[in-house]
Amino acid sequence: MALHIPKAPGVPQMLKEGARMFSGLEEAVYRNINACKQFAQSVRSAYGPNGMNKMIINHIDKQFVTSDAGTIIRELDVEHPAAKLMVLASQMQDAEVGDGTNFVIVLSGALLEAADELLRLGVTTSEIAEGYEKALDKCLELLPGLVCHEIKDPKNVEAVIRGIKPSIMSKQYGNEDFITSLVARAAVAILPDKTTFNVDNVRICKILGAGLLQSEVLSGMVFKREVEGDVSSALKAKVAIYSCPVDITQTETKGTVLIKTADELLNFSKGEESLLEKQIKEISDTGVKVIVAGAKFGDMALHFLNKYGIMGVRLNSKFDLRRLAKTVNGVVLPRLTTPTAQELGYCDAVRVEEVGDTRVVVFNMESKESRISTVVIRGSTENYMDDIERAIDDGVNTFKGIARDGRFVAGAGATEIELAQQLMQYADTLPGLEQYAVRKFAVALESIPRALADNSGANATEVINNIYKAHRENNKYAGFDIDSENNGVCDVNEKGILDLYVLKYWGLKYAVGAATTILKVDQIIMAKRAGGPKPKAKASSDDES
Repeated sequence: MALHIPKAPGVPQMLKEGARMFSGLEEAVYRNINACKQFAQSVRSAYGPNGMNKMIINHIDKQFVTSDAGTIIRELDVEHPAAKLMVLASQMQDAEVGDGTNFVIVLSGALLEAADELLRLGVTTSEIAEGYEKALDKCLELLPGLVCHEIKDPKNVEAVIRGIKPSIMSKQYGNEDFITSLVARAAVAILPDKTTFNVDNVRICKILGAGLLQSEVLSGMVFKREVEGDVSSALKAKVAIYSCPVDITQTETKGTVLIKTADELLNFSKGEESLLEKQIKEISDTGVKVIVAGAKFGDMALHFLNKYGIMGVRLNSKFDLRRLAKTVNGVVLPRLTTPTAQELGYCDAVRVEEVGDTRVVVFNMESKESRISTVVIRGSTENYMDDIERAIDDGVNTFKGIARDGRFVAGAGATEIELAQQLMQYADTLPGLEQYAVRKFAVALESIPRALADNSGANATEVINNIYKAHRENNKYAGFDIDSENNGVCDVNEKGILDLYVLKYWGLKYAVGAATTILKVDQIIMAKRAGGPKPKAKASSDDES
């Protein structure tokens, strides 16, 4: 009979074998704080215009070279449960504002680092969390008073350029003027009068070759595809869009055709051909010059399209079909029927162009009110173009923020230091132990200008002292000047380094939310992993078998 070994009493006794449990300050809290500190430190060096790039190879061996925190955390499959909470906070920031993901991680990492010191002094986690909540409320109360610029009219390209430039500068320092003008032109052109701005309506098409300065904005859509058939351009064209193949229609049910003579065989195939020709002729009679399909074009159908001078374009993605339907104001039809006047789209010019050595189909809308615009990016490598795409994406998201709320606060660490200075004064008015947490919160806010200074190779302590000094002299828009040689400060409002008000508002909320949630965890219980199929063992060599 097998010997029965009793389990240790307590929680392990209740759980399946293989479950793990960590509890108490040493095992759970410090462990979590440590993991989050390490995670924040690795992302921190990518913060700001002089941030370093990270090379990431994800689970399917795709390589990324970027300093965009959103991409870094998305491609790293973070396993640690506490670090995952920081990742979730950062992803929420990405969904809400579309920028400032690094801000959330750096700040929540600094808050946890500060909490670590307080815990070792004997302050309890609940008091720290309460102090952080109070400090957050105070920050959100002070934030509207630090607004230094507001864009009233999001259709004014010059004003929009000033607002978007800082968010692009942090990703592509040196190319910001050119990329900003692209984004501003693309976004302002499609801003609707009544409804909200949709980020998805600015499309990006990356074509290898040439340099960044050859990039351009088109109102309409660009597809990296060839046309089907011989017709390669159409002007002032009516467009019919189908999600089915353009070919001889297949019957719904299976049927057997019994053919007895050669004449019947000829008549049968002629009948199919004449039916297809009749369908295409009817479509041509409505004035259609371009047919776009979501599936294949049959050889016979192509022959008739060429005969009637109709251009054929095939798009494999149903999302692209929907976007194109939106662009040309048409309806996607599920069957090869003759479209009515309401179902037809209209496009000023559809043509095939050769960009570099890539042939593309361009649907160009010359009218003022286009619904979709496309930024065509040129560049020497795929990685470089991906990075430009991420910068444009941040710019477009900033424009969306401007369309909702055009208020801006000072960037370059000016807002953080001003908040830190006022929190220090606020901490002196608090009677309980929370005052220590509020003071630590103020110190944690310094981590933002500190990261900027460290990444630019400046002396961080001196930079922060200089900014504090300027703020005490009542210059509340003084921030770190990354161009100065001697750890200098500058008036960031004059220099145009601005951050969206909503970015700071939500960034502070999510960072504090993540930090306090992690602090309030005192036990980690991990169940045994579900047993999937075991990985195949490597084939052993012949001499062993």
